Amino acid sequence: MRLRNTIILTVLVPLFLILVVFSLVAIKALEENVRSKLQTEVQIITHAIGTSLGHAMAGASPESMQETLHSAFSFHRIYGAYVFAPDGEEIYGLGLGEALFEPEDIRAVVEAGELTGDYRQHDGWTYYSALMPLTTPEGEVRGVLQVNRLNTGIENYTGFISLLAGGVFVIGAGGIVFSIWWGFRRHIERPLNRLLEVMARVEGGDRRQRAAVGGPQEYRRLASALNGMLDAMAEKDADIETRRLNEIALEKRLRKSHKLAELGVLAAGVAHEIGAPLTVINGQAQRLARREVIGDDERTRLGRIRREVERIVEIVRQLMELGRRHNVEKEWLALDDLAASAVALVEEALERRGMRLELDLPDPPPRLLANGQQLTQVLTNLLVNATQAETVHRIRLRARQEEDRLHLWFEDDGPGIAEADKARVFDPFFTTKPVGQGSGLGLSMVHRIINDHGGTIGVFDSALGGAGFEIVLPLDDRLQDETASHDTDPRGRTT
Repeated sequence: MRLRNTIILTVLVPLFLILVVFSLVAIKALEENVRSKLQTEVQIITHAIGTSLGHAMAGASPESMQETLHSAFSFHRIYGAYVFAPDGEEIYGLGLGEALFEPEDIRAVVEAGELTGDYRQHDGWTYYSALMPLTTPEGEVRGVLQVNRLNTGIENYTGFISLLAGGVFVIGAGGIVFSIWWGFRRHIERPLNRLLEVMARVEGGDRRQRAAVGGPQEYRRLASALNGMLDAMAEKDADIETRRLNEIALEKRLRKSHKLAELGVLAAGVAHEIGAPLTVINGQAQRLARREVIGDDERTRLGRIRREVERIVEIVRQLMELGRRHNVEKEWLALDDLAASAVALVEEALERRGMRLELDLPDPPPRLLANGQQLTQVLTNLLVNATQAETVHRIRLRARQEEDRLHLWFEDDGPGIAEADKARVFDPFFTTKPVGQGSGLGLSMVHRIINDHGGTIGVFDSALGGAGFEIVLPLDDRLQDETASHDTDPRGRTT
């Protein structure tokens, strides 16, 4: 059952029933009061006339008796006055209502000796008649006085009151019901429907819906509470989504760590197995190159053999370094010193290719707790990658400190990184360079060093038109665990 109908049945109906009973009782009391007043007035008039008539009858003066009866009509609504003998025969009378009582009724009044009254109807009229024994001063009963008062308005009056009260009650009840219906619809049902509509939309999946805070205070509080609940749910959903993404990122990191560990074990085995043969090959090539009997062409070929052997040895060393778990020894370092060290290592390559390096570092430079050799290697590897890319003429290194973290951006104006390759640039052995020009381990090493420092690294499209790398590092070890548990780059890409 709807709330509106429940209120009507449990509140209004009992209230209306109480009002009906109260009105009926009030009308009945009014009617009884009017009747009682009428009876009292008639009895008083009858008693006053009867006393005079008793003296008139004792003096046997018909004129006095007639004059007394005539005086009864001076009272309001007295329509008849009659004198009867003790046996019930009419002696004299005036007005209406002569035949209201039978002779035996008159004789009964004589025998009772007391004033009585009753309602009687005659010719469609209702009378209230009072009967009083007429006695002489000596106490002898000479007759009975009948005074009739026409009940010209008592029933009509009370009936009109009843009809009027009923009409007022019906109109008032209808007005009350309509007012409650309209007020309920406007101030209760509509706000509730708006709240229910918001809840239905939220249930349908639209968690951005919010209730309008307005109307009575109770609904404003209810809407505010609903909005607060939805905001809390949104925060929980965001927290759950963040945790889910963090779990995915952690799972990727674990897979990558396992992969690197397996790669390190493999590299150690490979280094152990091919280390000695490579040393022999390198030594023999060196001995052959020293002989004077060989020509320049053979000596050049032997030099190439030695270089390729050294390249294999370097790749194996990098693999072992990549798969090994490091305990990073840190110290407080200035960012500008690290950048200067890295630039010094690639300065010759920059000048040879005519590239312009732009440094945009904070002043004063921030200090961070890190391993200087490893971070220098990170900066150097990224700069070398940029110098080896085709059509690169401009390289930019920017840094900003945001609260307790350091943000670094490496950008160039080269061809950039294809969208399909961005997710793989940090994988071991992945490279876009021609065969023999890159091992694909440089960026993997960069990723491993950044992770060891509790930071993140990601790829983006540079505003210069080429590739961009963004690094976020904690300035202090206290932030490293927190950063490791949120291993995503600032642009939302897992690293």
